[in-house]
Amino acid sequence: MEEVIMAVAFTPVERERIESALLDTAEELFTTQGLKKTALDELVGPVGISKGSFYAFYDSKEALYLEVMLRRAPRVTAPVSAALARPADEEGLIAVMHAITDVLADDPLYRRLLTQPAELDAVTRRVGAEQIARVTPLLVTPLLDYLVAGQRAGVLVDDIAPEAMVGVLRVAGLLTMHRDRFEPGYEQVLAATIRTTARGLLR
Repeated sequence: MEEVIMAVAFTPVERERIESALLDTAEELFTTQGLKKTALDELVGPVGISKGSFYAFYDSKEALYLEVMLRRAPRVTAPVSAALARPADEEGLIAVMHAITDVLADDPLYRRLLTQPAELDAVTRRVGAEQIARVTPLLVTPLLDYLVAGQRAGVLVDDIAPEAMVGVLRVAGLLTMHRDRFEPGYEQVLAATIRTTARGLLR
């Protein structure tokens, strides 16, 4: 008689535990070795589920990667959000740029996303741009709103689009990602770059 293999049904408590464990495991592996080098066996082994059961939670590794980003985003954006509460003047812009560079210095996952853009491209191709857009309001929209408010108040230059200004503010992050090239004077170079950039955006 042919054996019938039934899919494992998880209780709500089990699902919550497994989802949390998958996210913890994935965050560590994606940060240290990246999406491509992380095998499905490495994700499910520490959690204690089969590869087949993984798909009861996520459609793909890329979908899990997106959830890791979403879970981590509030922690990443907290210092930037605090800086965005300041006025959009020279000192405010300096605080925002320092918050951005601090995130890159302190958060290995988001630093990896910027230094390994192919990983984010792979996630986008698999889950779709609409799903990736779930992260944008957490990371970009508050910064855009801050810059638009500064322009409307007549503090920031109005001949640069806010979207382009976001890119200008992120330039300081390039120094952080290539810190070794600016040692031993990295801190001085970073501070001077940030202050000069801030002044250049003022009317």
